[in-house]
Amino acid sequence: MAKDRSNDNADSKMGRKEYEKELRKVQVELCRLQDWVKHEGKRIVVVFEGRDGAGKGGIIKAITERVSPRVFRVVALPAPSDREKSQMYMQRYLERFPAAGEIVIFDRSWYNRAGVEHVMDFCGKEEYRRFLQLCPEIETYIVTSGIILIKFWLEVSNEEQERRFKARIDDPLRQWKLSPIDLPSRIRWYDYSRARDKMLEATDTKVSPWHIVRSDDKKRARLNCISHLLGLIPYKAISKKKLKLPMRSKKGAYDDESTLKGRRFVAEKF
Repeated sequence: MAKDRSNDNADSKMGRKEYEKELRKVQVELCRLQDWVKHEGKRIVVVFEGRDGAGKGGIIKAITERVSPRVFRVVALPAPSDREKSQMYMQRYLERFPAAGEIVIFDRSWYNRAGVEHVMDFCGKEEYRRFLQLCPEIETYIVTSGIILIKFWLEVSNEEQERRFKARIDDPLRQWKLSPIDLPSRIRWYDYSRARDKMLEATDTKVSPWHIVRSDDKKRARLNCISHLLGLIPYKAISKKKLKLPMRSKKGAYDDESTLKGRRFVAEKF
């Protein structure tokens, strides 16, 4: 049985050396998953939701930093334009779904309607109710069409969210992470908790379940999430021909370094 780390303190957080060792292992498996998806023409959608400051960006970066962006595609949509507001709600998300051989990762998704849009009154009560009613039906259609749909909810504690927000406020390298929506989410903590509960109640289905990741320890959260993701997909290692680096041809050889003399090189300050 997995250990419940919900009450662990900062002293128990995973060290950098152990983290990097384990991260390499799961990233190797992600490369094997990538080969399988391309070979089999599979279509996969991975949804990341969670509270502000829960670490979605860090997990997505850990997933994508060693694989091809032509296979793993990240979608993080801005606020809808006036034209998009007039469309069917799911339309702008469906337009970005994968073709054969692609994995699309949604950094927030259509579940905005069940979270921030509902809590901040960006949508009407009837729009919210209809979303929760129809979402399981739409996701059933997505899955039965042959797409592998995986949904992750990142759960961060009240204390850890507060710590991360304060760190962002004080660090100029992190301030860009704070949106106009983030800070009000501290005031509305329990509103977001109730919205989460209603969302899970309505959309945590057998066909399209939610997988909840505790994310107070970012390193463990990344490893646990990636490992779980890999376990949800029945991929196999694809045999490949062993690569061999060819010799450089000397045909047409010339002094191709001398021709760069006098060109504008970047100053080597480091």
